[in-house]
Amino acid sequence: MAVEPQEILNFWFSEPVCSHWFSSTPELDQQIGDRYLSIWGLASEGHLDHWMTSAEGCLALVILLDQFPLNMFRGQPQSFQTEAQSRSVAGFAIKRGFDKELTERQRAFLYMPYMHSEDLDDQECSVALYEQSGLDDNLAFALHHREIVRQYGRFPHRNPILGRSSSPEELQYLVSDRAFTG
Repeated sequence: MAVEPQEILNFWFSEPVCSHWFSSTPELDQQIGDRYLSIWGLASEGHLDHWMTSAEGCLALVILLDQFPLNMFRGQPQSFQTEAQSRSVAGFAIKRGFDKELTERQRAFLYMPYMHSEDLDDQECSVALYEQSGLDDNLAFALHHREIVRQYGRFPHRNPILGRSSSPEELQYLVSDRAFTG
């Protein structure tokens, strides 16, 4: 199935999809998997790297590699399988100034792979990107994510998914009212 970057963007930024960005449903997760699993596979193998010639192409790849796996593989290790690739695409786009060609909503998603990283340097980059762009709503989340990684060195809610043991401090955090669960 041939898909162009604009199709990914049209889908992701459409209603009702955008109303479920951070509160998905099993139906939407299934729809994304049904429509885009094979395209994600191509992207994960580098077969769509030719999309990286434009801001829209880079953004579409980031959405495919960072956002779609969270839906398609919810609660499974594959959810995070292409995170590093998505950061690489985002970094490429930022170095070329492609982020400046995007709308604020689009730019927020281009930067998100840094917020999803368990590396503190990436978290610092996330905060700086949202701050410099004046994306204050996203900045609040970036600060929160950075603080979790700063405190625990990772996202504790991923531990069961990735088969990692949780420390007593992480377990206490996960049952607290301030816990982030993904």
